[in-house]
Parts: sequence; structure tokens; C-alpha cells
Amino acid sequence: MADSSKDSNELAEDRTDWAEDRTILALERTFAGWMRTAFAAIAIGIGFRALFGEFDPPWLAKAIATMFISLAIVFAIGAERRACRSFERLSSHAVDSPQLPRLRWIAYSISFGAALLIVALWVLNDGQLSA
Repeated sequence: MADSSKDSNELAEDRTDWAEDRTILALERTFAGWMRTAFAAIAIGIGFRALFGEFDPPWLAKAIATMFISLAIVFAIGAERRACRSFERLSSHAVDSPQLPRLRWIAYSISFGAALLIVALWVLNDGQLSA
């Protein structure tokens, strides 16, 4: 009787370990989804500026594009913070956990690129520095 109790305890621990591994994989997919959303916000901002570049007043298209590109920064940094907090609480068993510095590098690179794009949007005028 003691042997079957030990087996059921081991099975319960295995199921818990697998659930934690599935959670780690789900967190990775969620982080990737937020990075795709950040890229989509950047694309919407660029597309809006390209499509409606001749707005009157001219700053309005830039302001709307800036709003979308700024959202990309918020998405990327927010996803990085949530993912890192979650990964620190979990321990992997059969899957490899992502390395947190890489997640940070990805999120901060996207954010830095988006910030550079905002600066370029306001400073450059048809490929030339604005007057």
C-alpha cells in the first residue's frame, strides 16, 4: 500500500512540473505576441504618416504616428517587465527557460528603435533635416 502511495505522489509531482513547464512555454508565446503587437503599432504609425503625410495642419499626422509608435514602446517595456517577473517565480523542469537578459535586450532594442523613429519623424523632412 505504501508503494502505490509513493507512485501517486510522484505522478502528482510530475503533473505539477509539467504544468509549470507549460506555463513557461505559454509565457514565452505571450511575450512574443506582445513584441509582434509592438511591431504592428510601429507599422501603423509609419503607415499613417506615409498615407496621411499631407495633413493640414502638417504636425497632426506626425502626432498621430508618434502616438502609435509610443504605444510600441509601452508594449515592449511592459511585456518585458511582466515576463521577467513571471519567469523569476517559475522553475523549469523539462524545458529551457529563456534567458532574461535576452528578453530585456529584445524589448529595449525595439523601444530604442521606436524612439529613434519618433525623433526621425519630427526632425527629418523628406529625408532632409527640418529647417
